[in-house]
Amino acid sequence: MSIKFSDLPIIPEIQSALKSLDYLTPTPIQAQSIPPLLEGRDLLGCAQTGTGKTAAFAIPLLQKIQQVGKYATPYQPLGLIVAPTRELVVQIAENMSAIGQNIKFRQTTIYGGVGQRPQVTALAKGVHVVIATPGRLLDLIDQEYCSLSKLQYFVLDEADRMLDMGFMPDIQKIVRLLPRNRQSVFLSATMPAPIEKLASSLLHNHATVMVTPPSRTADRVKQTVMFVDRSDKRKLLDRLLSESSRTRVLVFMRTKHGADRLYKSLVDSGISAEGIHGGRSQNARQRVLNLFRDGEIRVLIATDVASRGIDIDEISHVINYDVPLEAEAYVHRIGRTARAGASGESITLCDGDELKYLREIEKTIGMPIPIDREHPFHSIDAADDELNQYSSMVKTKRPRTTKRGNGNTEKSSRHKSTESTKDRADSGAATQRRRSISGKLRKIKPRSTSHTKKSFSNRSRPKSKKR
Repeated sequence: MSIKFSDLPIIPEIQSALKSLDYLTPTPIQAQSIPPLLEGRDLLGCAQTGTGKTAAFAIPLLQKIQQVGKYATPYQPLGLIVAPTRELVVQIAENMSAIGQNIKFRQTTIYGGVGQRPQVTALAKGVHVVIATPGRLLDLIDQEYCSLSKLQYFVLDEADRMLDMGFMPDIQKIVRLLPRNRQSVFLSATMPAPIEKLASSLLHNHATVMVTPPSRTADRVKQTVMFVDRSDKRKLLDRLLSESSRTRVLVFMRTKHGADRLYKSLVDSGISAEGIHGGRSQNARQRVLNLFRDGEIRVLIATDVASRGIDIDEISHVINYDVPLEAEAYVHRIGRTARAGASGESITLCDGDELKYLREIEKTIGMPIPIDREHPFHSIDAADDELNQYSSMVKTKRPRTTKRGNGNTEKSSRHKSTESTKDRADSGAATQRRRSISGKLRKIKPRSTSHTKKSFSNRSRPKSKKR
């Protein structure tokens, strides 16, 4: 028999709010985290995005505020929630407002990219909870607009993302400012060694909740990789977007300039699209997210700034137009779909230069990503039987030379070419098939097909240097 929110020792004001939000059955992270937090224990939670972590710490925090019944003190919040991105800060605040709709409490968001005057004004009036990014929070602390001396409840959300974004020195400064008598919640999707060290220094007598093993992708996400030349990626994307089943699509790019070019190009093609990245103002980013959430735009082009900052349940597909450079970023990207119990699909477009990143992703998630070879722009990939057959022939070093007894230098028999001029001419048609996805030359037999598939590299075969 599954547990329900009504079975947990949650006060009626919050129970009523949860019911109005149709929150009837807690997720595993919520069911395992809420009881120890209500008891006052610290918590170490490891669960991937989209598993309901926000409600897991918001419900106990709001219940404590209601039970304590203190007025909000100017510049001295009772609760602090630190998150890595502005988008995530805003979404946590929205969830807090919804869950605490029947509770009298004040909160404010603090992040960079906007003027600090409204944030200082809110702190001066007094707030119970501050939800902040590390940099702007420390700025206001240094200006003595915020004090953590009376803090009772501290939450560090997406700790591994903090590490990736270089926020660890800021987090360590914040931790040193916390009072000794407090309750702490430490949440992370993965647990690399630096994160484990930080958690051990922050938590005391804590409960541990491990809902999903580190670096595991959501079970309900159907993952696919499509090998394609870089020059054909846009054509393949157009084909993918032409299918009506892809109702709300999130496309990830590596750079903000690439994201801008792509979404403008899609708009010119008549596709409802917008772009979001760190180079746009906070107001513009929030406006785009609202349009995407409301279904007014179908395709959102984003950089990794949004890989954990988008909490939209109806995203049907995630397309990795660029393979992420870090394997963990892949996990968080595809975690934008298959949320709130729904299923989803992720499609990764991989060219020859990106194979090494794909292999690292597969190593991290502990499984090979299924290959779709049926699309019209498929190029030779490393899984082809012919390429595997000749994998031992790949050599990246310059051919060695040997000296014969007569003093003449010539190529060793290992690298000696035996092709005649006629042989080279006859093999010209297969030249384009000698480049594998990794960009290495591999001599393979032409397939007996009616057409020749494109290779990953359109560069000409390097000319041999004269000796």
